[in-house]
Amino acid sequence: MSVLYRTYRPHSWSEVVGQDIIVSALTDAITVKRIAHAYLFSGSRGTGKTSVARIFARAVGTAEEDIYEIDAASNRGIDDIRHLREHVSVLSFSSPYKVYIIDEVHMLSKDAWNALLKTLEEPPAHVIFVLATTEIDKVPDTIISRCQTFSFRTPVREVLRKQVTEVAKKEGYTLDAGASDLIALLGDGSFRDALGMLQKVISVSSDKKVSREEVEKITGAPRAELVNNFVEQIIAHNADAALKVLGEADKGNIAMGTFSMLVLEKMRYILLVQHSPSSKKDVEERVSPDDWNFISTQATRKALTPSILAAFLEAAEGISRTRIQTLPLELAVVHVCQK
Repeated sequence: MSVLYRTYRPHSWSEVVGQDIIVSALTDAITVKRIAHAYLFSGSRGTGKTSVARIFARAVGTAEEDIYEIDAASNRGIDDIRHLREHVSVLSFSSPYKVYIIDEVHMLSKDAWNALLKTLEEPPAHVIFVLATTEIDKVPDTIISRCQTFSFRTPVREVLRKQVTEVAKKEGYTLDAGASDLIALLGDGSFRDALGMLQKVISVSSDKKVSREEVEKITGAPRAELVNNFVEQIIAHNADAALKVLGEADKGNIAMGTFSMLVLEKMRYILLVQHSPSSKKDVEERVSPDDWNFISTQATRKALTPSILAAFLEAAEGISRTRIQTLPLELAVVHVCQK
């Protein structure tokens, strides 16, 4: 099986998902022939920065032999940039431009930055630089000021869910609603990670139909029953039972970050169904039939309050700040259940 994120990475403007403003700005610039000599693409991992850079390079008429991709994580020193500076002065083979795509550009050393700055200040007319970074705060202001900057949006869950569903279909697989939603959540805002998770799932799937239970088993995500049980005990203010569920999750080596995300998601759905009848259809389409039964049943009890959700939102944010990853959730349980 081919690597899905490589097979299904966008190869044309029409295939770029979730970056409409950037696509519009770049295509307009090409149309009116106002092409800058340096661009800076920033955004979290897997949002399409290098894919858009490649599409842009081809769109300005650059042949493959005149497109150069450099990984700054591996080529970060002054000698690497000096070699680059010597190379850019050479005319392109068969294109109006030579395009240099420098990925993870924030990894360059201080001396390398200074050397690159000199090139950006006086670039040859036939050269375009596209710098890509996941950490724009590490890029010197002197570099940023010489580039046209574009910030790539992190795709929302719904966009990732549609993407994995469509790719699975093209590969001959069917995902149930719960499966696609869980894969999208585990993708954590990254097209690349979501498709990597999908590949992991379908590569070991026993048939062409993938359920949420299969995704849970293959990825190590907490079972829906475990999450539902925890939420139910919280709503019932049963601290002992809720802490017991947490202990079970911990013994099962379930990542507390993932567990908390699923808990928050379930609580959010219950709260939406409680207070927004118009949201019911959308929620039902996103989850498995069993999950919908649980959500709708809990919603009818009208016992989940915004303060409960807020307490676990705060707990989720605290997980990364402590070595005892269950502790923030345990504190939230005690806080909520003692009221």
